[in-house]
Order: sequence, then C-alpha cells, then structure tokens
Amino acid sequence: MLHSKLSKAVFIGHLLLFLILPFTSFQHPKDISVLAEDTNCIAPATAVQQVQLNKNAVKFVHSYLNKNNEDLVKIKERSVSPFRTIDGVLRKYGLPTQLKYLAVIESELKSSAVSRVGAAGTWQLMPTTARLLGLKVTKGYDERRLLGKSTKAAALYLRDLYGEFGDWLLVMAAYNCGPGPVYSAIRKSGSRNFWRLQYHLPAESRDHVKKFIATHYYFEGNGSITTLTKAECVQYNTAVMLLATKQVKLPLPSVDNQARQNIAFGN
Repeated sequence: MLHSKLSKAVFIGHLLLFLILPFTSFQHPKDISVLAEDTNCIAPATAVQQVQLNKNAVKFVHSYLNKNNEDLVKIKERSVSPFRTIDGVLRKYGLPTQLKYLAVIESELKSSAVSRVGAAGTWQLMPTTARLLGLKVTKGYDERRLLGKSTKAAALYLRDLYGEFGDWLLVMAAYNCGPGPVYSAIRKSGSRNFWRLQYHLPAESRDHVKKFIATHYYFEGNGSITTLTKAECVQYNTAVMLLATKQVKLPLPSVDNQARQNIAFGN
C-alpha cells in the first residue's frame, strides 16, 4: 500500500565492488537459474547466473511457503493471463518482470481486492496515490481495478522508489509503508542494508519484503536482483560480468585459400 507523494525518479549507477556476503543456497520447488541484470539492477542482460537466498531470509521463507502453499498453488494456476499483461508493462518501463510477485502478495492477483484502509485493485493503490499516478478514482469509476492501467501506475511508482533508494528490498518496504518510515529506519540503524534496518520498520513492512522474497522463490525456484540488497546486487553483477568475460570467444580472422596453403606448408 502506498502512502506518499511521488518524487522525481533518478537512476543511480553502481560502482563495481568485490564483496563477500553470506548466502545460503535455497531450492524450492525446483532449481531454476534466473537472468542476470545490468549493474543498475534494473534492465535484464543476457548472462545467466544463480541467485541464492540470503541466510537471514531462510527461516521465514520456509515457514511462509509451508503455511501458504495451497493458496500459492491456486494463484499460480490462474496467473498466466495477468502475468502476461504485467510483464509487458514492466518491460515497457525498463523494470524487472519479477516485480510482478509484489502483486501476488498485495492482492493475490485479484482486481476486486480492497483493504481495510481503502487500498484497491491488483496493486492495492490508495486513492490519493492512484490519482497522483494518473488514475481516475471516483465513486462510479475506479481505474485501480483495471489491470493494465493500474500496473502502469504501479510501475511508475516502483521506478520512482527505485530512483530514490537504489535498492529493491527498500523499494518493497517503501511500497508498503511509504518512504518516510524507511528513511527513519535508515537513520536509526545507521545502515541502508534491509537485513540490518528491518527491525526499525513496522512489522507489517518488514514481513512484506520477506513475503515478496518467498513468493519469488516459490514461482521461480530461486531469486533475482529484486531479492538482493544493493550491495548483494553489485556483487552479483560483478560475478556475472567476470563469468561472461571468461566465456567470451574471440572470432577467428578470415583466411583466404592461398593463405591456408601457405599455413599448411609452413610458408
């Protein structure tokens, strides 16, 4: 749910750093590699590299998936059509398509969903925020319930939040409680790492982030740049770039027939 006005989206490039971070492997329900992302942690690249689950999330993810498996199975069965629409919009705005799993935990992909505080639609947008994002919300007509338009609005807001925080886990937290509490947690913890500042966030918001991670793992078997902190994302992209460099094969120069004969006879 959204509770703040938009700020201008600014995309910030990350420096390549070599970091050693604690990861724990996790495979549920099957082992699937994910597409690597560029160093801005936004647009997809072509290399393939496994993304592992941070050890701080393992217990929560296992518990969440065990408790909600039946519901997730039902959502997955009817997810093809809405995911197709959502993927198209997210790609249009240069965002990772894995952000679609946020809609799963927000509304179970139900356009009719309404929260106790008035958020509505697949992306659970509040009326004020929805209007700021260009949606029409009146007593007789509510574009929050239209998947294509509400996804466009959510994409703009997610892009704006990423420009503000440069970290997808903080974006997930801010989507739930607004940027204010996230900045407060950063100040109190002295860190921008979600796993260090999480207990300075509202309980609902820190669980919201972990639910997103768990749902991502349910649908894809492992993670992506959207389940990593900024530092983890930089480390991941560095590893991908190094891997890609090792796999690059330089093209052989063209050789005409006379040159081939010269080579064959040692001339």
